[in-house]
Amino acid sequence: MGGDHGPSVVIPAVAKALSTLPQGVRALLHGDEATLNAQIARCRDLAERVEVRHAERVVGMDEKPAQALRRGKGTSMWNTVEALRDGKATAALSAGNTGALMAMSKLILRMSADLERPALVASLPTPRGFTTFLDVGANVDCDAERLIEFAVMGEAFHRAAHGTLRPSVGLLNVGSEDMKGHEEVREAHRLLREGGFDLNYQGFVEGDDLTGGAVDVVVTDGFTGNVALKAMEGAARFVTNELKSALTSSLTGTLGAALARSSLRRFRDRLSPPPAAPLLGLNGMVLKCHGGAGEDDYAHAVLVAVELARSDFTGEIETNMRRLPSALAGQVLRPAEGGG
Repeated sequence: MGGDHGPSVVIPAVAKALSTLPQGVRALLHGDEATLNAQIARCRDLAERVEVRHAERVVGMDEKPAQALRRGKGTSMWNTVEALRDGKATAALSAGNTGALMAMSKLILRMSADLERPALVASLPTPRGFTTFLDVGANVDCDAERLIEFAVMGEAFHRAAHGTLRPSVGLLNVGSEDMKGHEEVREAHRLLREGGFDLNYQGFVEGDDLTGGAVDVVVTDGFTGNVALKAMEGAARFVTNELKSALTSSLTGTLGAALARSSLRRFRDRLSPPPAAPLLGLNGMVLKCHGGAGEDDYAHAVLVAVELARSDFTGEIETNMRRLPSALAGQVLRPAEGGG
């Protein structure tokens, strides 16, 4: 029940999403019971398809992960992840504190296949479909081995989510030459190129390849990924607002916009940021919806959660990750040579 808007957006969004799904799909809502029930009463027939679990406390958006863990038990976020662990839900969705959600999910669910850290993944639109982009905010600092884990997880996710049999993988860098970039990204590049990871690794890619479709999966650390994703979101809003302003600045423009309304709506939706980012690598399906999500975005996030819960991409990740120790066994992790 977190995020910038809380139940006033979440409940109508859940109602909208459930109205398009089979009757067997239900929602388990964690938060203040009185507040949730007041919102549910405003949505027709929603009470029949949801169950409310009372939680007296919430995790603040400004709480540090360590603080959230210490006082997290009994909060709506903690109870949501715990319900997933206990088999009472097949996916968990939150628009709350990202760091707290990652920390609680890792503690409660544990990592699968001996993974070290979960990664947030986003699907970015390209001319030929989607690019899977990770990490977009869960891990600020990453060494070479973490980047390799992200490559394996991202490849498995892309195959399951987008149906590509052998996704191509690239490492985000400041240039395509081998000597470019910091030591960790160059070392990950060497290991992916020389190790037996059975990945369709294509080498370094640059920022303009994110939406260019050069590869199916782009891997980076959480700091770079989060900055890149939010820069793209800001650019998309700017372009959309400028187009709207231009089309409404004259009578003929307004008439043209009215005639092209459906096409402009598709254009806006195409540029919209992904509504939810799954946390890959956990023993369970956890998705992070962006904090400022409106009703449509959160409803879309619910649909994404249902779709991913029906897929087997967590099994794909576990299968791929079993190959990681043996592939790394013959490799020596060392600082890469050369200048940046």
